[in-house]
Amino acid sequence: MTRVSELAHNVRFTASYVVHALATDPAWLVLQASRRLPARVSAVVVPGVERLVGDGTGGAAGRLRAAWAAGDVTTVRDAAPRGRTGRRVRAALLGQVATLEPTGTDRPTSPDRSARRAAPSAPVAVHHHLTNSLPHTQSGYTLRSHAILTAQRAAGHRVTATTRVGYPLTIGALGARRTDVVDGVGYARLVPRSLPADHARRAEDGTALLAAELERHRPDVVHATTPWTTGAAARAAAERAGLPWVYEVRGLPEETWAASHATAAAREAATRSERYALVRAKETELALAADHVVTLSATMRDELVGRGVPAGRITVVPNAVDSALLDATAPTPAEARAALGLRTAPQVVGTVSSLVGYEGLDTILRTVATLRDGGTDVSALVVGDGVARPGLLRLAAELGIAEHVHLPGRVPRDVARTYLAALDVVLVPRRPDRVTGLVTPLKPVEAMATGRPVVASDLPALREVCSPLDGGAPAALLVPADDQVAWVDAVGGLLGDAARQEALVAAGRDVAAERTWSRLVARYDDAYAAATGTPLTDENRKDRR
Repeated sequence: MTRVSELAHNVRFTASYVVHALATDPAWLVLQASRRLPARVSAVVVPGVERLVGDGTGGAAGRLRAAWAAGDVTTVRDAAPRGRTGRRVRAALLGQVATLEPTGTDRPTSPDRSARRAAPSAPVAVHHHLTNSLPHTQSGYTLRSHAILTAQRAAGHRVTATTRVGYPLTIGALGARRTDVVDGVGYARLVPRSLPADHARRAEDGTALLAAELERHRPDVVHATTPWTTGAAARAAAERAGLPWVYEVRGLPEETWAASHATAAAREAATRSERYALVRAKETELALAADHVVTLSATMRDELVGRGVPAGRITVVPNAVDSALLDATAPTPAEARAALGLRTAPQVVGTVSSLVGYEGLDTILRTVATLRDGGTDVSALVVGDGVARPGLLRLAAELGIAEHVHLPGRVPRDVARTYLAALDVVLVPRRPDRVTGLVTPLKPVEAMATGRPVVASDLPALREVCSPLDGGAPAALLVPADDQVAWVDAVGGLLGDAARQEALVAAGRDVAAERTWSRLVARYDDAYAAATGTPLTDENRKDRR
């Protein structure tokens, strides 16, 4: 496809997407557009638009959106809005509900499908189906995906990848290529001619486009990730192609959604809602249906076992870093700040993260404010973007520390590493929600590999990711989550204790050295062997690396 025809295809699809959104829910389209404004503008505009769209004040459509946001599926089903916009919003929401209906949990082991499988070649050919990817989205998800594909490619595997239907045009990347190549890894885009209004037709378009990619590449195994929309497309396409598929459970979408609510009462109510139950059931169904399951931690493995997935069908592949990060000599915090042109206090604490509520990033600002009141000359640096950023800017002003708080927003991934190195202490103050207790983040491992001491909330997932793989003592200073006094004491004490910092750095580098992709990528060989029913011998395991 030429560049001209590629752009023409993009324009046609995007026009279809915008026209559909305008006809169905124009307020939602305004909200999505406002979130992509420059940071200073979006910080002012987005809160007002969010109130209009989601708090129920926007007529029948607003009430339906508010019900869906609260997880109240019954209200959406029973509604009978008179206006055209309300009817269209209800139809769109019911379409989303329909995608969560069960489609069966039996594992696909029929004779017909098994007969179509061939023993995988060595090295194995893997097709990854992803929700999003570099270069258009930078997050822990996309960085892990890229690291896995890069490591598998380096190990000799034939690796191909696609992203969800319509991406990245649906996030505004009108000039996107049909295939983006990053560090030699290609990400093919599944973009139909137009966006159907019906969710079932959208899903079918995505499955058909993915099945065509599988026919073209002829992999040995399909590897998909959460959430269920990505997993369901991979499952359907793999079954259509007669291929085994692996489901990588990187998160628990129902828990992430529940944790997005502003108050503890709202979060608790969300966990009791029908929407939560539907998403949980769908994710469980996919894990049960997959030929094999990969997840990030023992805490998540135990959660899946509790849902009925046999432990023998689960492989744990922890978050990891490129070994080059350990081999490189990181700049000192002062050197990194000078390279970035940051004018800060002599000591800086903070993080590089997605700015969402459950990360508990207000704790960083409150800790810095208290330490400054006590005479410690310290600044906060919080790098990244997300829905919590406007609130953090407001909080910094309310605490009277705006000039000592730096929120540069989203930065390129190579620059993000310099920002991480600019921190004297890396803070991971996650809130004590179910999702944060179960899902392990990447940031502590990156901080340890960079040679920075880590202070983190004492939650099961964080304790696990900060500890040696054999379960030894954590290499981070763990603090009770949501205990503001304890956070001030821990951070203030560490800033004044160079020997403790050095000890944490040394222990952290040992933990990070175990968690490199060059060491851990071979665990996927075991998962693929289990999925294809072809056990690895010592000899062919060596051939695959």
